[in-house]
Amino acid sequence: MEDPTQQEQASPAVRKRVQDNFDRQGLMSHLGALVAHIGPGRVHLVLPVRPEVTQQHGYVHAGATSAIADSAGGYAALTLFDEESEVLTVEYKINLLAPAAGDHLEAIGTVLKPGRTLTVCQLEVYGVHPDGTRKLVANGQQTLIRVNRPAS
Repeated sequence: MEDPTQQEQASPAVRKRVQDNFDRQGLMSHLGALVAHIGPGRVHLVLPVRPEVTQQHGYVHAGATSAIADSAGGYAALTLFDEESEVLTVEYKINLLAPAAGDHLEAIGTVLKPGRTLTVCQLEVYGVHPDGTRKLVANGQQTLIRVNRPAS
């Protein structure tokens, strides 16, 4: 996996738009998720592991894992849309491949097929340990719909 700092960055305007949109999400704030990388058609989110996002065995809860995957894909799609467009998830499927453990989780959303109306993204979530080792803990696919931004 490439270091996000070495990957292509979206334009400053797109990065600001995505970050501002992300900052308005109550759930991501509640979970403690952060944006780690915004590139054209690709967004990385990081979720620090802490007791508030774990389940009864100490692993990150599937709901938190799925939520950051969904948001990473949505923001990946948003990087390719014009300023008048927003995005909503139509559906997603996630496979939980291993217990979500580590120092933090990294969710990566990547646009597979952009469209005028529907966009399809790949979702990956890695458990990242303090020594830098990474393990794929979830993967999935998502369909998003482009909608007009609501009037302010």
